[in-house]
Amino acid sequence: MITSGTLKRGLHRGFSTTWTLAKVVVPVYLVVTVLKYTPVLDWLAALFAPVMHLFGLPGEASLVLVLGKLINLYAAIGAISSLGLSHREITIIAAMLLLSHSLPIESAVSGRTGVNSVLITVFRIAMAVLSGILLNLLL
Repeated sequence: MITSGTLKRGLHRGFSTTWTLAKVVVPVYLVVTVLKYTPVLDWLAALFAPVMHLFGLPGEASLVLVLGKLINLYAAIGAISSLGLSHREITIIAAMLLLSHSLPIESAVSGRTGVNSVLITVFRIAMAVLSGILLNLLL
């Protein structure tokens, strides 16, 4: 049975979580949207297009991967939603980020547990690259 106290706590936690996520997603979405209308995103896309071609992704997708790997998945979601990528491209990016996201934070946590943080970071990036290449071939 739901009591009024339970409902209030649930709503408060829900709004608090939404606000926390929105503080990351909305600014990234706005910045990437603005970058789409400037030469900066085109320049970055052209620079990274040869590498992104290995994964079957446009050069703009490099921004999503960098944000997801260095900041967090919510920043990547904000960037994905503003770029208008296809379902196939989003699937490839999602798989790559699943294997290697939030690298600075997770590497520090891994290091504190006794795992070689450099080794685990290299392994995670290698697995993300491998999954991107394989998904590009299979999808």
